[in-house]
Amino acid sequence: MLFTVDPEKCNCCGICVEACGRKLIEMTSQDVVPTPVAGADELCNNCGHCVAVCPPGALSRQTMKPEDCPPIHKDLLISAEQAEQFLRSRRSIRNYKDRPVGRDTLSKLIEIAGYAPSAHNARPVHLLVIEDSTEVRRLAGLVIEWMRLVIKDSPSLAEALHLDRVVGFWESGKDPICRNAPHLIIAHAPEIGGMPHEDCTLALAYLELAAPTVGLGATWAGYIMAANVFHPPFAEALNLPEGHKAFGAMVVGYHKFKYLRLPLRNSPAVTWRNAQEGCN
Repeated sequence: MLFTVDPEKCNCCGICVEACGRKLIEMTSQDVVPTPVAGADELCNNCGHCVAVCPPGALSRQTMKPEDCPPIHKDLLISAEQAEQFLRSRRSIRNYKDRPVGRDTLSKLIEIAGYAPSAHNARPVHLLVIEDSTEVRRLAGLVIEWMRLVIKDSPSLAEALHLDRVVGFWESGKDPICRNAPHLIIAHAPEIGGMPHEDCTLALAYLELAAPTVGLGATWAGYIMAANVFHPPFAEALNLPEGHKAFGAMVVGYHKFKYLRLPLRNSPAVTWRNAQEGCN
């Protein structure tokens, strides 16, 4: 049975029927508790909407029970103004303290990343956490190795990408690749099936947004991803599981500076489409 309903708790409100995105729950009458439709076990993606939405907590799944799911505390809900400041204050952090982050803190970020949306709730995302700053530096060096090859073999491309400038920073003792961050996180997943690229991107986006709440900063590591695609020695160094592909990379650490203002951004380009206006 996909789920069970406690008849003593169920008030037959039918909310679970409407909330199920795949329409796998039915009520044959208003005074009968909900039941799964035919084939529901095969079609269900275990999203948990039915458990989360049931007001009296009457519906239980084999994979989750209402008493095991933390309640939403109204006192922790944020206002529209708080949400706006939080999202607008997100910064790509490129200056880090020479201080490692404890595994417990990194694990908390990873746990939050696990709640990011996932196509069909497939949750294929794996995270490779490079904890050793020496290994982070080695991987950054492999990126520089790739850039030097591009400068040599494709000078026009290298010039367009300003790779000589990046290599110059590296040779002067700076780290323009991983920004001297102590940790690097690679999001990877099986290359075939579902939407692994989008799932990995969303997971890292959640991780980045959560970082400031535990005193950390983060930024996307674009050069890392470029080297992963175009420089086989770098991909080999990651040593991902067979059939997996890296879809995103992010550096994480304690940020050096505190940002005090919200910089301005261009307004999004929006086209409003209205059926009545389209008839003019």
